[in-house]
Order: sequence, then structure tokens, then C-alpha cells
Amino acid sequence: MPQPLAHATPVTPETLWQSPSVSAEVLLPGDGRFDLTALTALPPLAQRYLRWAIAPGTPLASAVRLQMHGTIKLGDQWHRFTGEEVIRWPRGMIWRATAWMQGLPIVGSDRLVDGQGDMRWKLLGLLPVMQASGEDVAKSAAGRVQGEAVWLPSVLCNPEIIWTELNDSQLQADFTAFGEPAHLTLTLNVQGAIQQVALQRWGQPEGDDYHYGTFGVIAEASSTFDGYTIPTRIRAGWFFGTDRFEREGEFFRCTIDRARFGFH
Repeated sequence: MPQPLAHATPVTPETLWQSPSVSAEVLLPGDGRFDLTALTALPPLAQRYLRWAIAPGTPLASAVRLQMHGTIKLGDQWHRFTGEEVIRWPRGMIWRATAWMQGLPIVGSDRLVDGQGDMRWKLLGLLPVMQASGEDVAKSAAGRVQGEAVWLPSVLCNPEIIWTELNDSQLQADFTAFGEPAHLTLTLNVQGAIQQVALQRWGQPEGDDYHYGTFGVIAEASSTFDGYTIPTRIRAGWFFGTDRFEREGEFFRCTIDRARFGFH
């Protein structure tokens, strides 16, 4: 059940963006820049992905700020939205957006900051439509931001990540972040570009009790910003890898219009 929301002043996207960063040496030993020679111990597929995602010599970022637009499925209907997301590793993320239903704006945010997760959505920015917080919300949000590591690929340079090649186009990244274990399956093309991301995520795929379900993302286009190449047109949802994905699981489609990486 949703828990009462705390009355503490929430962290804003701006304050999360401006908060102190993780030392670059925690992400990858060296001078704080992406160094191809540091990848030699990794499996070939992991090297291929990171070479595609980060240009040599790029400063290692611990934050990204994304501007986006797209459509989100609420019930059986798709509704357009515009939004902004800040990911600050390892503190968390805030996604703030406005969606339109029958011409009326629903304004709100999803967040996971310092282990606390919540959702707050209001019609016209005034009338509550959805409010939820608590352990289940935080656990689900942790899975979300773990999967969104492909929007901040510098964090995947961390030497504590265990990479395993599954076949000639798929590899798994195992790590712990935001208090939860992550097991990301990345599907790549021959250049190392992300085609799909899949993971077991805590949530309510059927709309009832929380449990782990297969959540995934299809990347349909990519772009480069500040030396980082990231998926910029995606489709996401539950029941990934089954025929239920397109029929009932897919609920989020977005295009990244701009990405800024934080090195402060």
C-alpha cells in the first residue's frame, strides 16, 4: 500500500544536479578520463560497448540531465508528455514531467533520492491524481535507474562491475546500486551500439501485488553528446521478450532531445 509522504522539503532536479559528484577515480582508476587501455581485462563485448558509448579522453561524468518528449500509456490510452530527468550517481534520479489528458495537464515527478522513492502527480498541478512512497516504490525506482545507466555510461566503467558474455551479441552487467542488485542484459549490434536492455525489476506489471518481472527497453536511435553516445529514441515496458510486451506491457516511448553531463 502507498505510504504517507514525508513533509520534508524535497530535493529538486536542480539541487540534485548541483550536488557533489563521486570522485572519477571511483568510476575508473586513472586521471578521471576514459582510457581505452583500462578496458583490456574486460570481455570483448564489454569493450565494444564502452568504446561505442564513450569517446577516448572524455571526462568521466557522475550525472546526466536529459530533456525529453514522448508518449506514456495510462490505462488503454497513450498521452503525450514533455519531461526532464536528472540522474546523479549514486544518489539517485528525479524525473519531472507534464502529460496531457483530454487537453488538461497532469504535472508531477517520480524520484529516488538517497534511498527514498516517491511519485507525486497532480491534475493542473493542484489536484492529486497519484501519490505513493515507501519501500516498494523505492525498490522499483532502483531498478529503473539501474537500467538507465546506459544514459550515463561512465558508471558502467566501474571496475567492480562483473561482465559476462552470454553470446556473440549479448552481455550481462552485474553490480549493486541504490541498495539493490542489478543484472542488466545488454543486446548490441556489431558496432557495439545498444539495441536492447533487459532486467528483472520490482514492480506491479499486472497492477496488483509487487513482484519481480522482466522489464526491458528497445533502443531505436542513438545520439552523441559531450563525448557520450546514448540511446535517444526508446520504447520501454513490462513482459519484455514476450508477445505481451507490445500488447500490454509497453507503456513508455520517448525521444531524448538534449543531454548534459555533469563533471562537477
